Amino acid sequence: MANESRPCPCDIGDRFDYGGRGQEVQVEHIKAYVCKPPSSTDKAVIVIHDIFGWQFPNTRYITDMLTTNGYIAICPDFFVGQEAWKLSNDWTTFDDWLKTREAGKIDKEVDVVLKYLREQCGAKKIGAVGFCWGGAAVQHLMLKNPHLKTGVSLYGVIKFMEDRCSLLHPTFFIFAEKDEYITLEQVSLLEQKLKQNCKVHYEVKIYPGQTHGFVHRKREDINPQDKPYIEGARKDMINWLNKYL
Repeated sequence: MANESRPCPCDIGDRFDYGGRGQEVQVEHIKAYVCKPPSSTDKAVIVIHDIFGWQFPNTRYITDMLTTNGYIAICPDFFVGQEAWKLSNDWTTFDDWLKTREAGKIDKEVDVVLKYLREQCGAKKIGAVGFCWGGAAVQHLMLKNPHLKTGVSLYGVIKFMEDRCSLLHPTFFIFAEKDEYITLEQVSLLEQKLKQNCKVHYEVKIYPGQTHGFVHRKREDINPQDKPYIEGARKDMINWLNKYL
């Protein structure tokens, strides 16, 4: 850990003042935020939230942005009713909090969401994007779930890729150069393992000068120096999804 008193740098960034254009629905045992484009499509994206949960306005902003680009987008509550992390929480309790919210234990919820997207939304081609905690979850899904077409992992902790790198689907990894939590050495090691073991298309991209969470936690209007990287990474994410969905 880079900083034992603050084991995750997720408090960097801005909270968007954003309400959302979609609606909240109940999907079997979980709640979810869903946004659909005006014209019908068979392409959908599952958005996997960070530690701040499915109702965090920044994540809903990105979910709606995906819909603006023509996708059915859904952000389920992968904490399944458990409380999301709050900035006012004591960081010394973070590791204990995280133990009951494991990014590698979302398979049941993903199956429920896939069923919903297919049966209720007419989706046939489904991908996943995730941020921070959700970025790690995307890595897990790309290694395990045969029903997804592609994934984008944004600054996800590289824990599921340590022992195996045999991705099932094309995967795009977005990292920040100045991430305190995910070092450039870790990213370099990931690239080496992917080069040796991966049979599908992948890309690892590091964005210069950026910090953890920059794609969804920074407002480009109050971080003008970062605007090209924030907008560039969002565009790269959309382009990857367009290519594989």
